Amino acid sequence: MGAEPMLVENRDGVLWVTLNRPERLNALDNDLIGRLRTLFRDLYRRRDVRVVVLRGAGRAFCSGLDLKDYDFDEERDIGSLLDHQRDISEIVIAMRRCPQPIVAMVQGAASGGGFALALASDVRLATADARFNAAFIRLGLSACDIGVSYFLPRMIGSSIASELMLTGDFLDAERSVTLGLVSRIVAEDALAGEAEAVAGRMLAATPVGLRLTKEALNHAIDAQGLEATIAMEDRNQVICAKDRNFEEGIKAFLEKRKPVYRT
Repeated sequence: MGAEPMLVENRDGVLWVTLNRPERLNALDNDLIGRLRTLFRDLYRRRDVRVVVLRGAGRAFCSGLDLKDYDFDEERDIGSLLDHQRDISEIVIAMRRCPQPIVAMVQGAASGGGFALALASDVRLATADARFNAAFIRLGLSACDIGVSYFLPRMIGSSIASELMLTGDFLDAERSVTLGLVSRIVAEDALAGEAEAVAGRMLAATPVGLRLTKEALNHAIDAQGLEATIAMEDRNQVICAKDRNFEEGIKAFLEKRKPVYRT
């Protein structure tokens, strides 16, 4: 038996998820697609996980769909192709729906489906050699795939997003930071430590406060104006203030110590 294609480890509420096909640049085959879809779906009701760190083993984050895993000579009807397409696209829907913030550690290539996984994360940290592209258009497909046409224009603006998607050009790490796609560039040997530090700072929030913040950020992107956004924020603050961990959060802040929350 070969190595597990995906490794999962829960470290004190931070779930470290590693795409573990380094010999294929962590390309997405059917097995890995199924595992990712199931993992992010199941996170919706898990209270023992508060933050997710997503990374790739080896020299790349994820090179996209594993083209060697498919027989392109096989005749497939539209229904079966649509089912397979949705198997993949449901991963990013589940990533946005799961209440835990997702921190992506990106090194090397994040292409096609790997680009989509990075965009569907909440925070992106990258090494200097990180490269992003909508590879689909270079493979005879549309570049609008797996949520990329939704996420990318909202993150970097329509003109640059259109250029990248219509050409399939790569976006390097330095320009990604300038455009706001990536939070910061980190040395490769410091990447895991930086992701752990970011996740650790997130854990200073109460469990419900952290979940509602991700939820509100998701809805605010498409909210019908300022008043709708503020109404959602008001509701969240009242819920947080009535939560059993609110008092502990205040005490920990005033006492300059790490909070101890009940989950």
